[in-house]
Amino acid sequence: MVVKKEDEILMKSMLEDDPNSNESVVTEKPRWGPQHAGAKELAGQYTMGKRIQETICLFTAIGLIIWNFTNLARYFQPENWYFILVSAILGILTADFFSGLVHWGADTWGSVELPILGKGFIRPFREHHIDPTSITRHDFIETNGDNFAVIVPFLAQMTYKFWTLSPEQIAATYNWECYVYFIAVFVSLTNQFHKWSHTYFGLPKWITMLQDYHIILPKKHHRIHHVSPHETYFCITTGWLNYPLEKIRFWTTLESLIESSTGNKPRADDFKWASKTH
Repeated sequence: MVVKKEDEILMKSMLEDDPNSNESVVTEKPRWGPQHAGAKELAGQYTMGKRIQETICLFTAIGLIIWNFTNLARYFQPENWYFILVSAILGILTADFFSGLVHWGADTWGSVELPILGKGFIRPFREHHIDPTSITRHDFIETNGDNFAVIVPFLAQMTYKFWTLSPEQIAATYNWECYVYFIAVFVSLTNQFHKWSHTYFGLPKWITMLQDYHIILPKKHHRIHHVSPHETYFCITTGWLNYPLEKIRFWTTLESLIESSTGNKPRADDFKWASKTH
């Protein structure tokens, strides 16, 4: 029987009934999860200031999403539906690629000790690898605040265009604005899809159906990323691009180029936090 590489990875991955992979190997103490020393320290670095920033960005982005949708609907032309469909598909693929690029960058490089970006941005990625189900205990704001923050400038620029451009100018760039809008929406939803891929119990049927049909990130697909040292399958919006990017060795090629030119080893900081015992 031929065993695919993905199946081999899954055989070494976390068990379905043990998302933190504590029972697959007998140890004195659980290897991962909220009791891990590194996970405790990282979770404790979530500050009130960070919470306020996430809340402001989230509500700002939601307001811009609604406002821009009403304007896109206002200028919608039924005969243009085909281009809007293409814009939606390309928007999803673009969001999936950028989710992988950001995820790969934060997983692979940098340090929690970096000013501003360290505790504000890289910290959740370090925590997630040593406590994969921590994301399931985060509320909507903590889960999605950073993703909503990313889309604010792009949606704000779109809002400005709807305010200042003539109807003729808007019609000329309408398909592009649809493309940008779909990217923004799926970027904003990325970490929610990611959270659902770690939620093994209690999800509504419609969400599990979307996962089963690989319309959003499926559980088993994302588990491939969570095999240490977390070096593949970085795309977490839909995961559609993971297999082709793996086949062309996209991430490993980038890592080799960066390591050879800078001397920095990939995932060194990630390994440091995973190795903490006290």
